[in-house]
Amino acid sequence: MSVRPYRDIYRRTSRLIHVGAVPVGSDAPIAVQSMTNTPTTDVQATLAQIRGLEEAGADIVRVSCPDEDSTAALKEIVRGAQAPIVADIHFHYRRAIEAAQAGAACLRINPGNIGKEDRVRDVIKAAKDHGCSMRIGVNAGSLERDLLEKYGEPCPEAMLESAQRHIAILEDNDFFEFKISCKASDVFLAVAAYQMLADVCDYPLHLGITEAGGLTTGTVKSSIGMGSLLWAGIGDTIRVSLSAEPVEEIKIGFEILKALGLRHRGVNVISCPSCARQNFQVIPTVARLEERLAHISTPMSLSVIGCVVNGPGEARETDIGLTGGASGHQIYLNGEKHHVMREGDLVDNLVELVERKAAELEAERAALKMEAAE
Repeated sequence: MSVRPYRDIYRRTSRLIHVGAVPVGSDAPIAVQSMTNTPTTDVQATLAQIRGLEEAGADIVRVSCPDEDSTAALKEIVRGAQAPIVADIHFHYRRAIEAAQAGAACLRINPGNIGKEDRVRDVIKAAKDHGCSMRIGVNAGSLERDLLEKYGEPCPEAMLESAQRHIAILEDNDFFEFKISCKASDVFLAVAAYQMLADVCDYPLHLGITEAGGLTTGTVKSSIGMGSLLWAGIGDTIRVSLSAEPVEEIKIGFEILKALGLRHRGVNVISCPSCARQNFQVIPTVARLEERLAHISTPMSLSVIGCVVNGPGEARETDIGLTGGASGHQIYLNGEKHHVMREGDLVDNLVELVERKAAELEAERAALKMEAAE
């Protein structure tokens, strides 16, 4: 029995499309996105939330357009945002046309509730006319009535048939700049649907476990569902659906990608769960560090271990390491012992070291970019 190298993930080959300036599919970085929950008609509140998402690293932001007032506001929102904006459309195809006219980078339509084929064709024409990509958003909770009658319940086969039906409509109208999602709140159903879809088409796939729940429950479900798909090489853009502040979706999304080695952003904190051996209070220390280091976007690693059982080993593999000791806490830089800290604030010390290391790495990156340009 042959076993692939345990760290290797071979991404499924897919077409490359664009959501605004963001490439999605092929070998492009897996894009992380979220969705605003402010009233779209409140332009300033929506833009403020978008800026927060952008600061957290969001590549793409989705905005709901439930009515004509929302699509009217979308034009100003698109103009004020840096990330490309996806217009989320349900029930009324005219909202999609208005969103395309307002400058949306992508139109998300749900085949189960957008209406007849001729209405979908009108949306396709608007996308073509205004340079929008599209997302076919199949959802287990809103499948077409005839498919529910055929299969008796939402199932992977029904979701696949829904997706294929609408792929055919887009292709028949010479439109290929689209991605597809097959979301469900049931992890097994979603994963099976995505696996089946990945086998029959080469379009980029947008991953999500829809309506996954609150911060803890939703993170677990999303990590299991999307993590298993991503590990299998399936997925080109992700959204973690949480009943929580949208910025948390971006944070968790990057953590999922970081854990799989698919994308790196910010500080990867490796810390122990703490026990009676700890020589400093690990849990509050890590909580303070995560808060103080949230502004760092440079990819790097930090180990925070309470004792010498695993501390030195973890420190050898990280950019900066802390190992608790009874007579002083050992600080490591680039895997080597650097100094012992016997007084002062651990968090202040580590934050200073991380910020210094981040500045060094950014300077090296800038120098390499300048050298390449010459």
